[in-house]
Amino acid sequence: MENRVYNTYMKGIEIMYPNISYKEIKEKLNEGEYIIIDVRTPNEYKTGTIPGSINLPIFSNEERAEIGIEYVNKSTDQAKVLGIEAISKRLPALFNEVLKLKSKYPHLIFFCSRGGFRSSSIVALLDSLKISAIKLEGGYKEYRSYVNSQLEKEAKDLSLIVLYGNTGTGKTQILKALEKKGADIIDLEGCANHRGSTLGSVGLGSPNSQKMFESLLFDSISKRKTNTIFIEGESKRIGKSVIPDYLFDKIKNGRHIEVTAPIEKRIENIKKDYLFNTDNDLIEALNHLRKRLGNKTIDDFIESVNKGSYEPVIKSLMLTYYDPMYEHNKKNYVFTLENINPEKSAEILLSKFLKKRE
Repeated sequence: MENRVYNTYMKGIEIMYPNISYKEIKEKLNEGEYIIIDVRTPNEYKTGTIPGSINLPIFSNEERAEIGIEYVNKSTDQAKVLGIEAISKRLPALFNEVLKLKSKYPHLIFFCSRGGFRSSSIVALLDSLKISAIKLEGGYKEYRSYVNSQLEKEAKDLSLIVLYGNTGTGKTQILKALEKKGADIIDLEGCANHRGSTLGSVGLGSPNSQKMFESLLFDSISKRKTNTIFIEGESKRIGKSVIPDYLFDKIKNGRHIEVTAPIEKRIENIKKDYLFNTDNDLIEALNHLRKRLGNKTIDDFIESVNKGSYEPVIKSLMLTYYDPMYEHNKKNYVFTLENINPEKSAEILLSKFLKKRE
């Protein structure tokens, strides 16, 4: 791997260390020799990072805020002193983590917001300790610029096979089965960390930001082996994320597959996807439906959930709430598939829509 040498100056002393762009390493990240390390705060990492990176924060959220205030309002020198103090107390633990990573990955690539103080300082320090480390050129900002410039280009030639169907028909299960069998997929709900409905965040935590959604989307598309990709039909907005127009248009104009399943199978799928110590999340989400379904209905649903009687709630929600909404958005389908077994459904789709595989 060819790296440029980055020069910086600290009190007249020239410090030199490797520097590389995301574009140069993108194709190599799946080879198992590279690990990208985000040294920004946990909050920054949570808001958006490079897919596959790990977080080894140099500053805590609070320290970063304090240093920023000092830098903007008071003294840049004092801000640097605060930064050095914060890094110093975290160095032993940070160094131990770096050693663990070094035993697994030959190449450690560090980044911060813009490729400035945080990543430069840790790379320079590790280099002085004879530990090979590389700084990601331009940091997260440059990475985001690259994604923004390339995402639409990557999506231009895609041919999408789009799975539609009522809630609980197992569309995501089919996508996962297709992926295991070597097909290219885009899991929009996975990218958004949201299932796209009022109850879509139950058991998943906070939905991803738009930045993280786009990063995961780019990651999926750029790693494809072919231009034929299976994807689930979604509304333009999924949780906090909005599907870009150029991709949403391709979804609307793709080959549409209708996925069906018996009501009993749909209830089973919903239980599997939503019920794993998630009663509090479920009740909170149900409360958001009071205006649409009425207080009496929601109170009855919550009482059933508290008793552990989920099936009547699931069945009623599907038949009286979700299914009627789906009927208003019927498509022209090229194929209808009853999904009883996702593995078999995946095989049917592969045999029908992809050329015979070797």
